[in-house]
Amino acid sequence: MEGKVKAVAKELNNNGIHFETKLQQEEESVTQEIQVKCDDKISEEEKNKICLMRALVEKQDPSSKEVDDFEIRRFLRARDLDVDKATAMLLKCLKWKKNIAPNGSISASEIPNQIAHNKMFMQGVDKQGRPIAVILGARHFHNKLGGFGEFKRFVVFALDKLCSRTSPSREKFVVIADLQGFGYANSDARAYIGALSILQDCYPERLEKLILVHVPYLFWTMWKIVCPFIDNKTKKKITFVENKRLMTTLLEDIDESQLPEFYGGEMPLVPIHEA
Repeated sequence: MEGKVKAVAKELNNNGIHFETKLQQEEESVTQEIQVKCDDKISEEEKNKICLMRALVEKQDPSSKEVDDFEIRRFLRARDLDVDKATAMLLKCLKWKKNIAPNGSISASEIPNQIAHNKMFMQGVDKQGRPIAVILGARHFHNKLGGFGEFKRFVVFALDKLCSRTSPSREKFVVIADLQGFGYANSDARAYIGALSILQDCYPERLEKLILVHVPYLFWTMWKIVCPFIDNKTKKKITFVENKRLMTTLLEDIDESQLPEFYGGEMPLVPIHEA
């Protein structure tokens, strides 16, 4: 029993999760207690750099006063706490967002053609309380109506929906990308590269894990095109799951009550625009 507890403790530690174990042995019985701590407080080093970065950003963009400390920290972490690099990244993002969403947010009425695909859904939460999104890749098509601009607005709309379900202590989300039925008509490399760029450049440190399931052979050709545009930090968060290990892998992070019904779970899918 002690060996099993040590193994679990090692796994939790490797995943960056704080853990505490307590063993009590009375004759042949062993009691084990494992407490997982998920709160992510701002460290003193981060506080100092946030103050410095805030002053630099506000000097060049006064509207950045609305940006909270946790968002500034995400940009800092994305650039390994390098204040200059993180400042440049945030300023570029703020400028881009003003162009893509001049009203501060994207409404469903601005993305009717993308919504018509019915390809993205809000799910429940994982075992750490992080919101889950499900994407059905076979429902995405290169859409001439609305063009690439509408697709980018859709990505911002969806990411903002996900982020609205997070909290300061749990800032990340999980995405399940299901490629069942994925074919040539869905091989839109430009769109996927664009979505990844928005995620990496304007929503840093938001993605906890991207789980790709039911991956067909055809997808790997497009993956070779997309992969060079993915930074190393994001690549480490991407997991490809074999069909035979689908349920086992999903249940490691997600309770059955929070899984979609078509994976054998209990949660009905809710279209992202209705969530």
